[in-house]
Amino acid sequence: MATWRRDGRLTGGQRLLCAGVAGALSLSLTAPLELATVLAQVGAARSQARGPWAAGLRVWRAEGPRALWKGNAVACLRLFPCSAVQLAAYRKFVILFTDDLGHISQWSSIMAGSLAGMVSTIVMYPTDLIKTRLIVQNLLEPSYRGILHAFSTVYQQEGFLALYRGVSLTVLGALPFSAGSLLVYMNLEKLWNGPRDRFSPLQNFVNVCLAAAVTQTLSFPFDTVKRKMQAQSPHLPHRGGVDVRFSGAADCFRQIVKAQGVLALWNGLTANLLKIVPYFGVMFGTFEFCKRICLYQNGYIVSPLSYKLTPGVDQSLKPQELREFKKFFKTGQLKSKKPTL
Repeated sequence: MATWRRDGRLTGGQRLLCAGVAGALSLSLTAPLELATVLAQVGAARSQARGPWAAGLRVWRAEGPRALWKGNAVACLRLFPCSAVQLAAYRKFVILFTDDLGHISQWSSIMAGSLAGMVSTIVMYPTDLIKTRLIVQNLLEPSYRGILHAFSTVYQQEGFLALYRGVSLTVLGALPFSAGSLLVYMNLEKLWNGPRDRFSPLQNFVNVCLAAAVTQTLSFPFDTVKRKMQAQSPHLPHRGGVDVRFSGAADCFRQIVKAQGVLALWNGLTANLLKIVPYFGVMFGTFEFCKRICLYQNGYIVSPLSYKLTPGVDQSLKPQELREFKKFFKTGQLKSKKPTL
């Protein structure tokens, strides 16, 4: 049976590789919904047909099917460094929140995860801004010819700080995100009427999707303002397609509410919620398949197509320990063989 907990039978590099492949595939398959979300947040499709399907169809007809994956390349490329930074930051925060007895509360664990995610987002923020710029541009009349050209153009035309435009919203959005995570976690036992350590893989999958829906809904207004700040530029046609004029984050909130109402802060939420189930479904399915390949390569299971354990192998051994044990066992067997007359 697949496991949703960290598996000590994988090396750190294998875990990172599995997560990277799973993340890249899930991002690629849900990229059209991500595009619809960003366009709705920025306001580029406000005066045209509404809804994620209408927005995707409009982009398809105007720019071709390849345009549905605008910005996906940079989103996939940032996965590995972002995951590495988040993992390193999470370990530091866990050490910081652990008490003298070596225990850490669940709230502290959630906070460590949220802070680690915030650190990785800030460090890799320029790549997120470039992704937004690539999404809002017209593929037939592009302002940027690629990822590197976008970086250099933004830096030369707008300065280094432009690459971090809207980063303060990431910090502010972490507060409702953490609150939503805690809210979901505190009610899981009531939802399933049982202890958390007895949850099945399907229940854990539902928990992840539910937590993502709640946290993203609560933090979505901050993400909307961040997208508008990322896209707005006097050097782009129609100022990046942003539908309101503003001078900063607080003014952006005011102008959105003034011009379109409070609910406009959640423009694009439907497309964002629609991608949760396929995103995490593909991610976890791909991760488990890559994990089986690694476990088979490490010698813990008999086939990458199942979780049938290899007979006689101690599953508690780490990969390096298992390799050393096999090497020692093989050497011992060779030495025990004596020539016979």
